[in-house]
Amino acid sequence: MIIYDEIGAFTLGLALEVFGRALPDEGYPGYEVSIVSADRRSVTAFGGMRISATAGIAELREARIILIPAWRSNDERPPERLLFELRCAAERGAILVSICDGAFVLAHAGLLDGRRATTHWADLTDLKAKFPDIRVEDDVLYVDEGNIITSAGGASGIDACLHLVRRDFGTRIANAVARRMVIPPHRDGGQRQYVATPIPDYQGRTLSVALDWARSQLHRPVSVAEFAREAAMSERTFLRRFQEEVGVPPKAWLAAERMRLAQEILESTETPLAEVGQAVGYTSPETFRSAFRRIVGVPPSTYRERFRQL
Repeated sequence: MIIYDEIGAFTLGLALEVFGRALPDEGYPGYEVSIVSADRRSVTAFGGMRISATAGIAELREARIILIPAWRSNDERPPERLLFELRCAAERGAILVSICDGAFVLAHAGLLDGRRATTHWADLTDLKAKFPDIRVEDDVLYVDEGNIITSAGGASGIDACLHLVRRDFGTRIANAVARRMVIPPHRDGGQRQYVATPIPDYQGRTLSVALDWARSQLHRPVSVAEFAREAAMSERTFLRRFQEEVGVPPKAWLAAERMRLAQEILESTETPLAEVGQAVGYTSPETFRSAFRRIVGVPPSTYRERFRQL
């Protein structure tokens, strides 16, 4: 983890909570964490807190994951030594993760050219203007480009960090980490960073109630009409409100929820794949396998083999 003068303790702290605190009872060993300074060995965080590095910058050459928790100024080029080490790390296949304006550090290193990336919503225009070769995503919580993950402001970094834990250890472990932190276990990267306009008061069932209902119906097809009825809205109003509040269409949200449940079943049981598919609403095993691979990135059998061993 990179520290620097004027660092915000929140972004550093959230990453330490996710990666540095083991949960032995849950089978989560945590990560071996080193803190490396981009400036002097000891830096002053925002608010006056002093933070000391635990390792020199050469430690980056051994790191599997390098996390950049924001950056102090969009107009300041980071130290050349840091940019050089980040480029070397990317070349050897290390995973680079930025929180908030940490995306500007990766951009200065030239590592985001031609890639999708995001940052805090207030700085998206600045990122686009300064680095036109980046494919900037406006309304997302984080962007996973394989070995480079960029996330939006503050709390979105938690989503990105949990996403990486999920990639490494599986859904059950990521959910356990989220439960200890008392936060939602999964907010998809495609959700909006913020709601651009206030949502008017609605007298009746809330969207959250409809979401909970839909989660209880993942074993079968759910139509938009049913979904809207549970929210006590017309279909047109429901589709608009859903996109505004969740950031993705209902169909995409349902597909992601089905796969999340499938991941939990694959990790915790020996249920045959065909039955797993049926449990999450797919009558055809082939359709389930195709959807799982498209959304999760690997076939369900490969996912089970990997995470059942943890």
